[in-house]
Amino acid sequence: MKFNATTRSVKGTSASRRLRRAGRVPAIVYGGNAEPLNIELDHNETYHAVRKDEYHSSILDLIVDGKSVGNVLLRAVQWHPYKQQVLHVDFQRVEKGERITTKVPLHFINADISPAVKLSAAVITHPITELEISCLPGDLPQGIEVDLSNLQGGAILHAGDVKLPEGVTLVQAADIVVANAQVRGGGAAASEQGEGEEAGE
Repeated sequence: MKFNATTRSVKGTSASRRLRRAGRVPAIVYGGNAEPLNIELDHNETYHAVRKDEYHSSILDLIVDGKSVGNVLLRAVQWHPYKQQVLHVDFQRVEKGERITTKVPLHFINADISPAVKLSAAVITHPITELEISCLPGDLPQGIEVDLSNLQGGAILHAGDVKLPEGVTLVQAADIVVANAQVRGGGAAASEQGEGEEAGE
C-alpha cells in the first residue's frame, strides 16, 4: 500500500492551521537512523485511508514528492473532537530486519455454528477487537482470524488461545479475554438446571 505526501517546510501551530484550511494534513515520519521528516498529506485521501483497518496494520510505502522514502507504519491519527477531520498523522520508519510491535484487528468467524450458539443459545461478546503482537515487517498480518466454531456455552477464550500466524508472537497478557460465550435463561444451561431439580425431587 502507498501513501502520498509532500515535504512540509513550515512548522508550528499557525502553519498547521493554514494547511488544514487548505485541505492538507500535517504529518511526521520518525524512527530509524534518519532525522524526523515533516510532511503534509491530502486530507480527503488521508481521511478515507485511515478509516480502514488494513492501513493501521500494513507496511506502507511512503511516497514523498513523487519518490519513495521507504517503508513506514501508521502509528497515530489525531482527530478533531467533533468534526470529521484528521488533524495530524504519525508514521514510524520500518527496517526490514527489525521486529516491530503493533496492534492488528481480530476477525471473529464461525460463531453462528459454534456449540455455544447452536446448543446453549449463548451470546458471544468480544471485549477486545485487536491484539498487540510482535513480528518482522514481512510477517505482519493485516488481521488475525479467531475461529469460534468449537466454543462451548459458558466458555471464555483468552488471548493466549488465539492461533497466531507463523513468525508472530503475542505481546500483551495471554489471560486477556478475547471472546466470552454468555449463556442466558432458556438455553441448555437452564434445561440442565431444571433436570437437576427434578432429580432432586
